[in-house]
Amino acid sequence: MKIFERNTPRWIIFSIDIGICVSSLLLAYLLRFNFTIPQAEVERFYIAFPFALGIRALSFWLSKTYAGIVRYTSSKDSARIFIVVTLGSAFILAANFFNTEILHNPLYLVPTTIVLIDYLATTFLMISLRVMFKALYFELKNPGREKTSVIIFGAGESGIITKRTLDRDAGTKYDVIAFIDDDKTKAGKSLEGVNIYKFEMLEELLRANDVAHVIISVQNLPAERKQNIVDTCLKFNTRILNVPPVSSWINGELSFRQIKKVKIEDLLQRPPIKLDEENIRSQIKDKVVLVTGAAGSIGSEIVRQVARYNPSQLILLDQAESPLYDMEMELKDKFSLRSCEIVIGDVRNRERMDNLFRTFKPQLVYHAAAYKHVPMMENNPSESILTNVLGTKVIADLSVEHAIERFVMISTDKAVNPSNIMGASKRIAEIYAQALGKTVKTRFITTRFGNVLGSSGSVIPRFREQIEKGGPVTITHPDITRYFMTIPEACQLVLEAGAMGKGGEIFIFDMGKSVRIADLAEKMIQLSGLKLGRDIQIVHTGLRPGEKLYEELLNSAENTTPTHHSQIMIAKVKEYDFNGISGEINDLIGMFGRQNNMEIVKKMKSIVPEFKSNNSVYEKLDA
Repeated sequence: MKIFERNTPRWIIFSIDIGICVSSLLLAYLLRFNFTIPQAEVERFYIAFPFALGIRALSFWLSKTYAGIVRYTSSKDSARIFIVVTLGSAFILAANFFNTEILHNPLYLVPTTIVLIDYLATTFLMISLRVMFKALYFELKNPGREKTSVIIFGAGESGIITKRTLDRDAGTKYDVIAFIDDDKTKAGKSLEGVNIYKFEMLEELLRANDVAHVIISVQNLPAERKQNIVDTCLKFNTRILNVPPVSSWINGELSFRQIKKVKIEDLLQRPPIKLDEENIRSQIKDKVVLVTGAAGSIGSEIVRQVARYNPSQLILLDQAESPLYDMEMELKDKFSLRSCEIVIGDVRNRERMDNLFRTFKPQLVYHAAAYKHVPMMENNPSESILTNVLGTKVIADLSVEHAIERFVMISTDKAVNPSNIMGASKRIAEIYAQALGKTVKTRFITTRFGNVLGSSGSVIPRFREQIEKGGPVTITHPDITRYFMTIPEACQLVLEAGAMGKGGEIFIFDMGKSVRIADLAEKMIQLSGLKLGRDIQIVHTGLRPGEKLYEELLNSAENTTPTHHSQIMIAKVKEYDFNGISGEINDLIGMFGRQNNMEIVKKMKSIVPEFKSNNSVYEKLDA
C-alpha cells in the first residue's frame, strides 16, 4: 500500500504516456491494414512513426500532462488530455496538408485514417488508465467493507458536486448509497450509478441501512423542510451535515472540510425578507451614518448592512476597543467604503458625543448602544439608567441640536409590560425619544424585536459551550419560551423600518413562533451526536431575577396597526407630553448619585406604571 501513497516521478508518467502513444500508433497501423502492412507503407512508417511520436512528446512536454498526481485525476485533468491529444492530431493533419498541397508530395506523412484511429486510441487509453489507477487506489485505500454509508439530499448539480467531492477525498471513506430529492420526477432514476428516491423513502432507507450521515446539498432549502429532514434523521441517530453556500466554496470548488454539521440556527431561520431596497438606498446612499454600539452583535450587523448602501461616511462608535478594532479590519477586508471612522467613546459623555457630532456631522443615527442582560441590570439598576436612559437622551438631544434627519433606536420586546430593570429602562428611553420626536423636525423611530440568534450572551452560544464541555446544560425553567430571529434578519428590518418611518412610531417585528427553550436544548444535544440522559444532562436552575416565562410582543390586531411590509407593524402605545416626561426622566437620572436602588426602581415604576417586577427583590414595590 505504501507504493500508492508515494507520488510517481513525472518522468515515469511521461514515459508511460509515450508508451501509450507508441502502442496506439502501432495499433492504428495494424487495424488500418488488417494486420498486414504493405511494404510501401513499411518504408513510409520509418518517417511517419518518429514524426507522430515527436509531435505527441512535444505536446505533452509543453502542456505538462504528466505533472498531475494520477490518483487524484479529475475531470479537469481528463479535459486537458483530450485537448492536448486533439491539438496534436490536428497538427499532424495540418502537416499532411502542407506536405501534399504546398510541397506537392503525392503521399501523406501519416495516412489520415491512421491519424484518426491513433487519436481515438491515445485519448481513450490515456484517460481510462488514469481513471483505472485512481479507482484502484481508492479501493485499496478504502475497501468497500470499511466505507461508511451516506445519503445526499438533493439530486441536482450541488448534489452531484457533493458526491464527487466525497469520491475525490481519500480521507472520507464514505459511500453514497442514495440520493433523496423533492422533485418526484427524479424518483426511480439514478445519478452517477446511485439511485434517486423521493423524500418519503428517507425513513425507510435509514431503517434498512446503517447510515452515518445525511448531507443536505440543496442551496437555500427552506428551514421547515430542513427541520423535517433533521427530525427524521435524529430518530435513527443519524448525523446531519450541510453543504455551505456556493459563494463560500474555495476557488469555486467544494472541499469536504467545508461540509459542516447542521446548526440549530439553520433550523430557526425563516424565508428571506423582501426589502424595499430603493427606499433604503435613498435614505443611506451618500449620507454620513453614525452607529452607536457598533462593536456589539446588533450594532456590528447594522454596520455591515448599511455599508452595502454606499454611505459617504460610516462612523462606528463603541467603548469596546478590541471588538471595534476587529470590526474595522472586517470592513477593510470586505467593503470598499469611501470613508470609515472608528470612534472610541461613551454615549453617556455629552462633551465627547458633542465633539463627535460637530466633527463628523452625521445625518443618520442608528442607536444600538445599550446594556441588555436582564440579570446584570437587575443587580445594577443605576447603571441601566445611566446607559440605557441617559445614553439615549444624550444622543437624542444632540441629534436634535445638530439637525439629524433620522434617529433610529434599537429597543427590545422586554420593554413591553416590563418585568425587569432592563426592559423598563429601555421603555423609558423609548418614551423620551418618542415624546421628543413630536416637538422637533428630526424623525425619531423606534424598533422592537426579541432575542437574536448568536448574540453575545444569548442562550444558544451558552448551550453550545456547555455541550462542548460535556454538560450539564442549564435551563432556568422547563416551560420557558422565547422568540428568536437571526441577527441579519433583525437588522434588515431595522433598516426597512428606519426608511419607512415618518417619525414617532414604535415598529415591532414579526418574530414568528415562540420556541420552548427545553426543546431547543434537546435538539442541540442531538445535533451534537449526544444522547440526552446518557451523554449529557439538562438541569433546571430556576428563573433568574426579572425573568419572564413568556415574552410579549404586542403583535395582535388590537394593539398594532399593519404597514406595507408584512413583517413590520406599528405598536399602539401611550403617548407622553415631552415637557412633563422630560422632567420626570431628568429626576430619575439625577438619582444616580445617591445609589439607592430601591428609590431608583420606585421612580422607574412611577414613569412606567405597567412595570411589574418578576422574581425580584423589587416585587415589594408593586404592593
